[in-house]
Amino acid sequence: MTLIHATGIFYESRGVLLTGPSGSGKSDLALRMMARGAELVGDDYLQLSIDKNGRLVMSPAANIAGRIEVRNVGIMSVPHRAVAPVDLILDLKDRAQLDRLPEPKFSALEGVNIPCLDFHAFDLSAPEKLRAALNILSQ
Repeated sequence: MTLIHATGIFYESRGVLLTGPSGSGKSDLALRMMARGAELVGDDYLQLSIDKNGRLVMSPAANIAGRIEVRNVGIMSVPHRAVAPVDLILDLKDRAQLDRLPEPKFSALEGVNIPCLDFHAFDLSAPEKLRAALNILSQ
């Protein structure tokens, strides 16, 4: 089991791991996705492990489960999902660092290769792009 600095959501039956430095938009994007029906898995720190079927799963760090930072507002308690698969990693970056049409890439976590996409969280269309990424990667 590994503890990582990330935010996790469960959306349309798939788990999305949001990674990136502090201030890159992990919690912000999670909040916007939650407004569209996503469930929070965890904010700020997640535990990664392998389930009995060999899938990579994420769960919230116990001491902050069900809490999300709303930057410049405070900490909010929300319902959360105790465990979710990791189906996609969005590595949050500045827009200038992104390729217009990226080549497929993967990140290995706990020995499992997961599709990974460099992503800018603060675009107005970021929630729709996240949904598109899930649809494109599942084809």
